[in-house]
Amino acid sequence: MANSDREEYTEEMQRREYRRKRRVRNQIIAYITAAVLLAALVFGAGIGVHEAAKILNDKQHAQELQNQLEELEKEEPVVVEAPEETTEPETEEEEEVIDPLGEIVEGCIAEMPIADKVAGLFMITPEALTGTDVAVKAGNTTKEKISQYAVGGLVYFEQNMKSEEQFKEMLSTTKSYSKYALFMGVDEEGGSVSRLAKKGLADNVGSMADIGAGGDAAKAKEAGASVAAYLSEYGFNVNFAPVADVVLEGNTVLGDRAFGSNASEVATMVSANVQGLNEGGVSACLKHFPGIGSTLEDTHDGMAVSEKTLDDFGTTDFLTFQAGIDAGAEFVMVSHLSVPNITGDNTPSSLSAKMVTEVLRGQLGFEGIVITDAMNMSAITEYYTSDEAAVRAILAGADMILMPEDFEAAYNGVLEAVSNGTITEERINESLRRIYRVKCKDRVAE
Repeated sequence: MANSDREEYTEEMQRREYRRKRRVRNQIIAYITAAVLLAALVFGAGIGVHEAAKILNDKQHAQELQNQLEELEKEEPVVVEAPEETTEPETEEEEEVIDPLGEIVEGCIAEMPIADKVAGLFMITPEALTGTDVAVKAGNTTKEKISQYAVGGLVYFEQNMKSEEQFKEMLSTTKSYSKYALFMGVDEEGGSVSRLAKKGLADNVGSMADIGAGGDAAKAKEAGASVAAYLSEYGFNVNFAPVADVVLEGNTVLGDRAFGSNASEVATMVSANVQGLNEGGVSACLKHFPGIGSTLEDTHDGMAVSEKTLDDFGTTDFLTFQAGIDAGAEFVMVSHLSVPNITGDNTPSSLSAKMVTEVLRGQLGFEGIVITDAMNMSAITEYYTSDEAAVRAILAGADMILMPEDFEAAYNGVLEAVSNGTITEERINESLRRIYRVKCKDRVAE
């Protein structure tokens, strides 16, 4: 072989060797690259599969929820009814309200026989109790009769008063004879109706008309306090005052006994006078409900009528009575005035459930002792017997009967009404509770 051929051959072989090596190198690089790519694919595939599985699970869960919601929508809605209200028994005992006065009162009433209970609703004169013409001393007859008729109280007039010593002894002895606490009452208004002052046993505080005209409520309170001071000294615990009527100009029935004709001004005076009496330890008694200041007739002489309506009284006399009640008056005296535009007939207010129970207690809210005006007045005696009037007054809601024309007849009439069921014993007890809450109030420690 020629040299030139040999060189060409050698060069050709070198080129082939170079191409082979380059091919092997490229293959190695390709293998490495492929391996790297494969590893990357494997790793990525693992993550993808996980994520894909997660997504698939989420989709499956969502689909399940959707299927459940669709099933719930197909079902009838469930209506949940509110539980019925039931009155559950109290799990905790309510705190008991302690009423010491109430307990004392109940104790007093529980020990009383029915005859004494009925007698306890009457307030009479010492003459009506003893059967004498004029009583100026409490002796054996008083002792005997007050044991037989355990009246709730006694009322005194000028004829019973001879001297300071005599009168104080009479009242003190009378109270000592009674087995129950007594109301000792008198009309001591000031001015023309002042039983003790007119007999010279006390200084007259002056008429309420003059005090009202002065416009100073402090004077009205001072008058009440002065009266209470000397009444207490004698042994009285009830004063049938003040007059709470609003009078028309020129009214002669009441004269100087009322504070005036302006309801608002009278109300202020009445309230102050009640406070003066109460602070002096004497129970005030407002009179003459529903108000007799607009009539020209006198119930002492016969029927007295007022054409006023409830609205009319509401803007006049009721304002003054309400003021006295709010000031603490423990008694209200109901007159024998007929008010047909309220009751529908000429029944005296003292015998009318409409006036006593519905109006005085219901509308004005009075919870104290309702006492009738004197039942020996012609407005009563001309139309009713003593027993009939007493029974009707209690049925109307009165607690105490003042001075019936015939005490024994009135007493026996009420006793018979209880016996035959016309009046229940509980009705009697209701009045006695009001009476004894006043009589026993000093027995409760402050």
